[in-house]
Amino acid sequence: MILEIFSGGPAATNCVLLACENSLKGAIVDAPAGVGETVLKRANELGVSIEMLLLTHTHWDHIADLALLKKETQAPVYVHPLDAENVVNPGSDGLPLMFAIEGVEPDHFFDEGDELKLGDLSMKVIHTPGHSPGGICLYLPQEEALIAGDTLFQGSIGRLDLPGSEAEKMWTSLEKLAELPSATRVIPGHGDETTIGDERWLKDAKKYFGG
Repeated sequence: MILEIFSGGPAATNCVLLACENSLKGAIVDAPAGVGETVLKRANELGVSIEMLLLTHTHWDHIADLALLKKETQAPVYVHPLDAENVVNPGSDGLPLMFAIEGVEPDHFFDEGDELKLGDLSMKVIHTPGHSPGGICLYLPQEEALIAGDTLFQGSIGRLDLPGSEAEKMWTSLEKLAELPSATRVIPGHGDETTIGDERWLKDAKKYFGG
């Protein structure tokens, strides 16, 4: 597996370049501002063909360079339907935009349990609402890796005070993640990596973050 992280934009948002080492079929997960050209250059250096553009959710800091990536790769855009409107009309989720963002039409909609293939890589979609209605995580069981978006960070969780956020759904989403193997590597939407085992509080998240 090729997995490289690029952080950018005003919120230091993580973008993930993911690819199968054998087939060199790849995907880009999330699209923060100013990262698009860098990640495409790196994909070209590695000989990776971008087959998918995947969104963990659609808050502005995760979609700012999506239109650029779509134009450059012509790869299909995948998003959960509950977050899809904000891809088409950025800002329609109620979050003020820091700058203009070009809308993009989604090509495919995620559903809970979907399996995505990139050569030898297999990813399972886990719907994790809470931070946003259509938030998802991508779980690679063979590689023991989770691309977690803004559901789970090192020692913390995504904000629950934004339009569309729902605390009770977040607790349920985190309970799902707590069931993953403890060695699972977690690549969050912001900040440093962690593991499921290091976040021992997951099943008791409401106690720590419920206010």
